[in-house]
Amino acid sequence: MPSKQEIRSAHRIERAAVSPAGLETAGAGIARHGLQWATMIAAGGRSTFAAYLGVGFEPPTVPLITALHVTGHRVLLPVCGPSLTLTWVYWTPATEFVRSSYAPIEEPVGERHGAGIMQDVAGLFVPATAVDLSGNRIGQGGGYYDKFLGGLESDGLQLPAAAVVYDGEVLPAGSIPAEPFDRQVPVAITPSGITRLM
Repeated sequence: MPSKQEIRSAHRIERAAVSPAGLETAGAGIARHGLQWATMIAAGGRSTFAAYLGVGFEPPTVPLITALHVTGHRVLLPVCGPSLTLTWVYWTPATEFVRSSYAPIEEPVGERHGAGIMQDVAGLFVPATAVDLSGNRIGQGGGYYDKFLGGLESDGLQLPAAAVVYDGEVLPAGSIPAEPFDRQVPVAITPSGITRLM
């Protein structure tokens, strides 16, 4: 079985080959299916969703968070801190971004909220470089989301979570090595649909 780093590296090479038109098409599909999933989670009402800003060759999420906002949902985006901590800022189309001090991402400027804000969240959109049909997930390698999801579990908060990936990054069951600190995700959102993983 390939290691996590080998899988991550292979998918990063494939992502770098995606054309601008391909990114645009992927973003539109992710927005459509992500909004469909959010509507199911919120039972047709308006709620709050934690998401993230896809950068570079990651699956584009700006169309998704925009669609959530336009539909009336509130959107929280993460800010990386020391010791793999995440705080959260409410996003609107007017939100400014700055380069993170801790990770190679852009982060929103605004009032930061701790993990307690997750009590108000209906669901999570989480980054990944690949998932498998057993629910295993490979992130970017930083460990922020595994720690964050583990903290939610420790607090007894079970939030619906969906990993956002390209279609070819949903792998057969058992393809991704699982370690004790890894946290599984039950759903993948791809440009072509919603896939149940576990």
